[in-house]
Amino acid sequence: MAVLSLEKRTIRKVTLRIVPYMFIAYLVAFLDRVSITYSSMGGMDEALQLTASTFGLLSGIFFIGYFLFEIPSNLLLNKFGARKWIGRILVTWGIVTVITAWVESATHLLILRFLLGVAEAGFFPGMILYITFWFRQKERAKVVALFMTAPPIANALGAPLSTWIVENIHWAGMPGWRWLFILAGLPAVVLGIITFFYLIDKPEKAKWLTSEEKGWLNSELNKEKESKIKVNSLSMKEVFKNKVVWRFTFINLTFVIGLYGISFWMPRIIQSLSELFTDATLGFVTMIPFLCGAITMVLVGRNSDRTGERKYHSAIGPLLGSLGLIGVLISPHPIVSVILICVTTAGLYSFSGPYWAFASSMITAEAAVVGIGIVNSVGNFGGFIGPYMIGILNDATGSVVFGIAFLALMLILTSIQLLTVRKEKIGIINKDQPSIPKNLQQKM
Repeated sequence: MAVLSLEKRTIRKVTLRIVPYMFIAYLVAFLDRVSITYSSMGGMDEALQLTASTFGLLSGIFFIGYFLFEIPSNLLLNKFGARKWIGRILVTWGIVTVITAWVESATHLLILRFLLGVAEAGFFPGMILYITFWFRQKERAKVVALFMTAPPIANALGAPLSTWIVENIHWAGMPGWRWLFILAGLPAVVLGIITFFYLIDKPEKAKWLTSEEKGWLNSELNKEKESKIKVNSLSMKEVFKNKVVWRFTFINLTFVIGLYGISFWMPRIIQSLSELFTDATLGFVTMIPFLCGAITMVLVGRNSDRTGERKYHSAIGPLLGSLGLIGVLISPHPIVSVILICVTTAGLYSFSGPYWAFASSMITAEAAVVGIGIVNSVGNFGGFIGPYMIGILNDATGSVVFGIAFLALMLILTSIQLLTVRKEKIGIINKDQPSIPKNLQQKM
């Protein structure tokens, strides 16, 4: 009973200390990322003479910078520690976002969006890696799901707030779309400075844990680390060569194409459904699907932890998302279409908790820095492909229909890839004891 009490007390303390911070940081990250969507619709397109395909390129170029610098950034995080490196990431990406307010051409915007990706590179895998320093495998899906409710909530809150800023803030003679970049970037700078004082690199340095709690937590984490090493220890070279890592990298790639295609284009897709969705109402209508996504993410993450099952919890979300998008294409009414978009976002956001818990459990502790970076950085290249392809298809056809069909196809491919991985290679993670199959020294 005493051990159980110690366990609950320690996990509760760690969760309350770390998860709210991670949530706020990721919330700020996504507000920065999606600010371009509402700036575009609020006058930036006309001011800079942007076409749909140019907007898609500008949205996606962020991920090229992110892709190129993510693994180096993750290695530096491991070298300098989470507190210093995550703080640096926040400050630099906030500064880049603020500077974006003064762009005068599409070229200026292209350069700054690329630099934003460079500045933010390593942030997400750094967070995933940081979770492994504090939480056991059986808690990770829930923790990932909790902090990753930030993207849908950022989109939900950002939609009405961004449209209001664009329409009402015109200080110093600057249009609202420029102020949106400033007001989105400043919180990142402030949070980055706070990070230097708030974040703790490892449990042994945590003054807010008692000696008993530190000892118990380190003991539990070391047991998992040793169990991974005993099963199979992979070098960095082996991680780069391993087929399983690359298989799951491509799973992430096709998923991210769908995720960011929807994230950047959803307001335009909803606006195209009916003239009823004006600029004034668009922000509030766009909130609804993202709130559905946030709720579903937490529920699925908790159920995945409760049952210990990862594979099917990961696969069902993209499949549901693709069915929702197909439904939008044949929907007879705009209200029905919005409901189906809610189904899509619910499916999309339910994916991440089980998937990343599975990924972080399947790679050896020594190779985690590189392995997680590969899966996330190459996968995030889909963040360039998705928005850009929708822009190209929109300009070529004058409609978002083909873009929606393309996203549905990518999500179907995601589910097929997951479902065709042989069960014995993936394994079912016991909810109390992590299972790391021999063949799958890597992860998903």
